Amino acid sequence: MSDFRESIDIDRRPEDVWAYISDFSHLPEWQESAVSTQQLDAGPVGVGSRLRVTRHIGRRDIPMTMELTEYEPPRVWGMQGVDGPVRGHVHGEIIPLDGGRRSRVTVEVGFDGKGIGKVLVPLVVRPQIRKELPRNEQHLKDNLEHSSA
Repeated sequence: MSDFRESIDIDRRPEDVWAYISDFSHLPEWQESAVSTQQLDAGPVGVGSRLRVTRHIGRRDIPMTMELTEYEPPRVWGMQGVDGPVRGHVHGEIIPLDGGRRSRVTVEVGFDGKGIGKVLVPLVVRPQIRKELPRNEQHLKDNLEHSSA
């Protein structure tokens, strides 16, 4: 179940949007809380691949491991947090528009708290993401529409 769902239309082909989103090194460029990313597995990215994402939550930088649960290029991706006090789950879709010349990106995000995360999720994480998710999608749109990525 997701806590938040946002969509935005982008004037780029779905393949271009997918190439940018699925290169996780770009995460800090368009997600405000993402500080850094590191792919933890060698080889091609797919279901089961793991990624360490360090996010600025509240006043702290918190590393978390995300595992890809869905990976259907160039259309669908999903991730689930597997460690840390805050475990996010993400589902994203890219829908072609205008005969494939444009794209609609929809991102759904939810959170589970473990230990101190049970306090952080309602008090810090959800309020932060409520503000951040629409801005993240706008950053994604701006980055894709104003670059050759």
